[in-house]
Amino acid sequence: MEAANTLQAWRALSRAWFFLRAVLALFGVAALFAAAHPEAREALLSASREAVLSQAAVALRATVPPGVNFSTGPIQPPVLTEREREQRAVTEMLAKRFRVAQEAVGGFVAAAYRAGKDTSVDPLLILAVIGIESRFNPVAESSFGARGLMQIIPKFHKEKLVEHGGGDALLDPEINILVGAQVLREYIRRFGGTESALQAYAGAFEEPTSMYAKQVLSERSRIEQVVARFRRPG
Repeated sequence: MEAANTLQAWRALSRAWFFLRAVLALFGVAALFAAAHPEAREALLSASREAVLSQAAVALRATVPPGVNFSTGPIQPPVLTEREREQRAVTEMLAKRFRVAQEAVGGFVAAAYRAGKDTSVDPLLILAVIGIESRFNPVAESSFGARGLMQIIPKFHKEKLVEHGGGDALLDPEINILVGAQVLREYIRRFGGTESALQAYAGAFEEPTSMYAKQVLSERSRIEQVVARFRRPG
């Protein structure tokens, strides 16, 4: 059966190639004739183009295996879930705000949502930390040795990096975001609140004004305004 299908496909491709060669040859003859008769050039070339397109469509259909529906209608856009539409809106907002390519930000947003699900940490909080820490620069590195999107200092979180191969793994955005989310979860549990956890994350637990936490929470508030229409109460 497999050999028969292969033979059938080969014959279909051969027929398609034969049709295309014949039509292209016809188009060449028409072009030469049009060069010799300028007054009929446009009409001939237009008719030839239509013939090429028509026969190309026939040839393409010939290569489609039996049972496959060949449609020349417009390609329908994929239907997105509510969560996917939320992530797309967040991506567009962050890409504009931080002037980063939307394709790159889209990957970071998806990773933050995955890490949030795995660690039970709000993905919008994760994204807000990224915005404040690195402005979505995956290769950012501070003078203190903090690395990547969430500016994690390897020597303080060795136990979380063992399974990933050490500190160099923090330049992988997916790993950086996951480890950063794990650190946030640990601090939230240890200190009993988001603001205190954020201050600890920044190494500014004793700072009296909680300036860092306020910056991150303000950033999260901006993102929340974008996603509010996608999230139902409760």
